[in-house]
Amino acid sequence: MHYRKLGSSSLNVSPICLGGNVFGWTVPERQSFKLLDGFIDSGFNFIDTADMYSRWVQDNRGGESETIIGNWLKKRGGRDKVIIATKFGMEMAPNKVGLSPEYMMQAVEDSLRRLQTDYIDLYQSHKDDENTPVTATLEGYQRLIEQGKVREIGASNFSATRLQEALDASDNGLPRYQSLQPLYSLVERNEYETEMEELCRKENVGVISYFSLASGFLTGKYRNEQDLSGRARGPAVQKYLNADGFRVISTLNEIAEQYDSKIGQVAVAWLMARPSVTAPIVSATNMEQLQELLDSAELSLGEENINKIDKASAF
Repeated sequence: MHYRKLGSSSLNVSPICLGGNVFGWTVPERQSFKLLDGFIDSGFNFIDTADMYSRWVQDNRGGESETIIGNWLKKRGGRDKVIIATKFGMEMAPNKVGLSPEYMMQAVEDSLRRLQTDYIDLYQSHKDDENTPVTATLEGYQRLIEQGKVREIGASNFSATRLQEALDASDNGLPRYQSLQPLYSLVERNEYETEMEELCRKENVGVISYFSLASGFLTGKYRNEQDLSGRARGPAVQKYLNADGFRVISTLNEIAEQYDSKIGQVAVAWLMARPSVTAPIVSATNMEQLQELLDSAELSLGEENINKIDKASAF
């Protein structure tokens, strides 16, 4: 396994990150354990979750994904072999939201308890909080790093302007955001590539793209409105069922046939080949899906095919 350095941090991560958003939502604990074991046993080491996963599910309160990962860590052991990334800042309750240092101290303790660990490898601001100065948030992170509870920090869902502001503040001796989680896939290129990609490359910020397969659309399993019926992610996929989306699918299918691969593998391989991307986040609900996604790490598309995909998915 060829690991990649995340930004200029101390973390060396696998080229694919396993998304924990499905744990406690569409994947129960027992199956989650199998997926986590399969991921680690295949030589990968990078797992992403968040405190609010999966608060959107009826009767869930948030923290379900972290709890499952914590139970798995306790059962499996080998904490030092796994890079655990989690996030805080999304609303967990009316008084539990934002990036203030005061709330951070509470949120990190909750995450550590659920994860059953005494440190988090990558602790991330899940979304920007314009009511909290970036220096205050970074000072909070500094305390956690000094206490040994956090190794490195990252950001998610920030604008280029606000990320630059935070990076500039870090020049004064404060911790630095080493990674960014942006929405980024072959059918969601505009937001990231217009400003953020250049900034991340210039500042050596590692990129961990989420919704890398566009909620499953880029696997090719959604071809019409009927395919969305009864699917947990159906509403998120509907916006891709258009000429632009199907053009991307057609091109992926053409290239997948060359390699005897699945189109989702080609979509992930395209992301991994992007110079600014460190590790796309992917989720799986069964072992067959997981193996297909992990095999993407062995797929080298070549310049000609990358150019074809670029043209088909141009925004």
